Amino acid sequence: MTQPVQDLRSNALIHLSGMTTCLALAFGGIAQVQAMPIEEREKLDLSDYSVTDPDASYFDIQERMELLQETNNSLLMQHREELAKYAPSCRQRLNIPTITEKMRIPGFYPTPDDWKLATEPLFKFEDTVSELAGAYVASGNEYYAECLVQFLDKWAQDDALLDFHYHWKEPQAWFSLESMIFAAGMAYSVVRPHAEGLGEEKGRVEDWLNELASVHMEIEGAESSCCNNHFYRRALYASMIGVLTEDDDMFRFGVSAIHSALHDMTEEGAFPMEMERGRRATHYQNYALLYLIPIMEITHRQGYEVYEMEVNGGTMHDAVDFAMDILEDPSVLGDLAPREQYTGFLKDDQYFAWMEMYRARFGESRFDDFLASMRPIYNRGAGGYATLYFMDPDVQQHLVIDEEEKRRTRAFEGLSRN
Repeated sequence: MTQPVQDLRSNALIHLSGMTTCLALAFGGIAQVQAMPIEEREKLDLSDYSVTDPDASYFDIQERMELLQETNNSLLMQHREELAKYAPSCRQRLNIPTITEKMRIPGFYPTPDDWKLATEPLFKFEDTVSELAGAYVASGNEYYAECLVQFLDKWAQDDALLDFHYHWKEPQAWFSLESMIFAAGMAYSVVRPHAEGLGEEKGRVEDWLNELASVHMEIEGAESSCCNNHFYRRALYASMIGVLTEDDDMFRFGVSAIHSALHDMTEEGAFPMEMERGRRATHYQNYALLYLIPIMEITHRQGYEVYEMEVNGGTMHDAVDFAMDILEDPSVLGDLAPREQYTGFLKDDQYFAWMEMYRARFGESRFDDFLASMRPIYNRGAGGYATLYFMDPDVQQHLVIDEEEKRRTRAFEGLSRN
């Protein structure tokens, strides 16, 4: 059993606390909304939650691989064959240099070009782990599972990613690490049970992932990042790595995000801290679900019916319904945010990996027109090859070829005009 995360607290890292209250929403008529304070979150009694199956990934790997080998669905067959045919070279991936120097990343919004250049090696890491996991699922070839373990072991032996710059005014390296950690954890969870004969390597990888998560979690964040979508991103890697390393405390940190999100959620299903983003409120409501739904899937795979969890009468289904409502009709936002919403994210399938997961579990046909225009959906960290892993073969047979139609559907015509 891995040492609990509380025992790994380090005074060398900046520990910010007391950043518990959301600012009043910027639009008239909205009462001040208080997020669940960190202290209250830490006092949640989550003792009923523990890791029950450390080999359970965020989906049933064996069942899905069997389906993919038997399916006659042309979309899935094409996607499977492309991944298997153009699978990454293990030798090339093992030659990717590890990141051991102190990471400093410029901010995205003030300097997008500098941010893009600085994050290229980080994204390469995320794509590599996700591609190797996807190649294994698509081909069934253990070569890719073993390569992923070897790749992560190289980073583990170099103590990679453990040194990063953080200041509450310069948090971008800390933000960027979030996705690297959950990309590694989720990809590794796909192959870990199937990479045999690598006991020492897997032991080092799991120790490194747990240490990396623990060091990163030590920083609580300032202002909104203590409690908004960045908290959900930390909770995503915590839930997955908690499972992999049988660390109940880390797993419970992940579960606490579900409680916190439901506590903060309005009666309509809105996440107030995401509504504060103004013209990007719709994007960030969706963005929060991109991390919360995988946490729900990971927790459900450990045997807990978290989708039915209620806080103040609200469930995560309410947040999903609200997201769909405001995507289809921005006027539903009311006074929560401007109706002139940013819609650029609708052109990028990665933001909708959560819909593929949710649709697979609940058969939510409301998603079908939109998902059809986006498939195959890939997110290099939060879900990997979501269509390959989750899509019901009876839902869609073929790719949407027309590029205009690929990014615009009847359900979203109103939104795309904004």
